[in-house]
Amino acid sequence: MPEEIEIDTDKLREAIHEEVENEGGALLRTVALTTALFAAVAAIGSLEAGGTVNEALVLKTEATRLQAEASDQWAYYQAKGIKASVAETQKAVWTALDKTPPEELAKNQARYADEQKDAKEKAQELEKKRDEKGVEADHLMHRHHFYAQAVALLQVAIALGAVAALTRKRPAWIASAVLGLAGVGVIAWAFFMH
Repeated sequence: MPEEIEIDTDKLREAIHEEVENEGGALLRTVALTTALFAAVAAIGSLEAGGTVNEALVLKTEATRLQAEASDQWAYYQAKGIKASVAETQKAVWTALDKTPPEELAKNQARYADEQKDAKEKAQELEKKRDEKGVEADHLMHRHHFYAQAVALLQVAIALGAVAALTRKRPAWIASAVLGLAGVGVIAWAFFMH
């Protein structure tokens, strides 16, 4: 029986195992780093999304309050118009009876017209402020949607990063990185949007 040649496979196996660990270890470190960065950016995006929606809600509430005040002014405007019409009708009755209307009726009618004009101006100013608050709130809601979409992209990127770490597959990490960078880009866009 011929003697077998002994090859030290233990050292070869250890060298192969170290090479696999080094290659996989570098991928795992890269995946962990990018995932941590994406998580940090997602947290910032989430805070910005919450902040913009809260600010928009405050502005919408302020716009609603201004609308209520404007409605009160329009009601006051209508009341003064009714009082002016009543004074005019009373003058007409006095005139129809061939009598001189009391001077107070003309003064009241003029006063009601002035008060009505003031109420109209106040109501229109309040409506203008209401509209400005509404436009500002709409703009903030628009920004909020970008932040929310960016956070969603980052969450998917983080999930893909976990898949890449578990499977040690570079394509999964590349997909994670692409989605994460897209999320970072959308957050940057929303942040600088004015």
